Amino acid sequence: MIDPISDMLTRIRNAQKAGHGEVVFPSSKLKMAVSKILEKENFIESAEMISKSEENNFDKIRIVLKYEKSGTNSKLPTISEITRISKEGKRVYIKKEEIKKVKSGFGISIISTSKGVMTGKEARKMGLGGEYICEVW
Repeated sequence: MIDPISDMLTRIRNAQKAGHGEVVFPSSKLKMAVSKILEKENFIESAEMISKSEENNFDKIRIVLKYEKSGTNSKLPTISEITRISKEGKRVYIKKEEIKKVKSGFGISIISTSKGVMTGKEARKMGLGGEYICEVW
C-alpha cells in the first residue's frame, strides 16, 4: 500500500456507497486523528480503536458510518464526497491565508499542522498552515 490515508478515505467512500454500517482498516495516529475529526464534525457516528488479538497482530480502527433517512426505506450517506488533496507524489501545503471554506461552509477541510491535525476552520482561527490532507462534504 503506497498511501495509507488514501486507502482509508477510499474504504470510507466505498462503504458509504455500498450502504455498509461500519468499516474497519489498519490504524495509525494520523488515521485516528482524521477519524476523530470526522466524528466531532458529525460525518460519522463513532470511531474507535480495536486492539490487536491472537489472530490479528495489528491494531485497527472501526468507524460506524452515519446515514440520513430519506423517504420510506432509502438512506442517504452523510458524507457526499471525501477527497484526498495532498498525495504521496505531490504534497500540498497551504498558508493560513490560503485556507478557504469547503462548499460554502457545508464541508470541512482537514489540515495537519504543527499543533496537530485539525479542521481548516480551527487552523485559520489559530493562525496555522500545514499539509492539506483532505476535504469532506
